[in-house]
Amino acid sequence: MKTLVLVKEIYLEGFRNIGNFLIQKYFKIFAWFSFIMFFIVLYAFIYRIATGFAFD
Repeated sequence: MKTLVLVKEIYLEGFRNIGNFLIQKYFKIFAWFSFIMFFIVLYAFIYRIATGFAFD
């Protein structure tokens, strides 16, 4: 739980002092897109491990 709070604080601190509204929204969308893509890759990797895929 402490790790999730730290990630949340890093996320909020990263966007706190960005001045331009458009740039701030762009980086927030890019951050969420990156999180989603990371979890898709993590899901695909776990699925491959669970189904016995041979990593040669």
